[in-house]
Amino acid sequence: MTTSSLELASLLCSRLCHDMLSPVGALSNGLELLADEKDPEMRQRCFELLDQSARISTDKLKFFRLAFGAAGGFGEMVAVSEAKVLVDALVANNPRVRLNWALPSESLPKAAIKTLLNFSLIGLEALPRGGTLEIAAEFRDGHSELVVRAAGPRIAFDRSVGSALEGTLPEGDLSSRTAPAAMLHQLATELKGQLQYVLAEDALVLGAVLPRA
Repeated sequence: MTTSSLELASLLCSRLCHDMLSPVGALSNGLELLADEKDPEMRQRCFELLDQSARISTDKLKFFRLAFGAAGGFGEMVAVSEAKVLVDALVANNPRVRLNWALPSESLPKAAIKTLLNFSLIGLEALPRGGTLEIAAEFRDGHSELVVRAAGPRIAFDRSVGSALEGTLPEGDLSSRTAPAAMLHQLATELKGQLQYVLAEDALVLGAVLPRA
């Protein structure tokens, strides 16, 4: 699979817009309701919904800034606490998903953080019926070792995402859904690293070993 940087960037933008449409649309709808609503209790409810939608929009933008973007505000090593805060916020509105962390290292190279965030997003999307998301990352001997495990009933995982991770997805099949995985494959290839996944009926495991650039 060979993908131009322009095409990949366009598809990642499409993915971001798709994921942002719901919370931003809720903001717009809430403002319309608020303009016509006179009942104090309903107006208070509108304010609560607006606050929730604004928080979700902000959390997603912060997540995608580092997961997809250049993240120019960070150095070559990024504190793992930055990634933890972003994923915690993403999962906060899904009470059916339990989140467990194992982060013995205090920081990881930026490429590893981007991979960890995207693995977490893929794992979370594999749990539409809830379950457990376990995230582990460590930097040692110049290599980042990452593992994300999503476990729950009837795992939902598009095999084309797995093909994009492996670099075997036909170029014509690349979409906004598979673009993040394709980005990770390109990133791992540039670093001479490795990505892999294992899929079972009740679990999805994503792993990466990435040398420091």
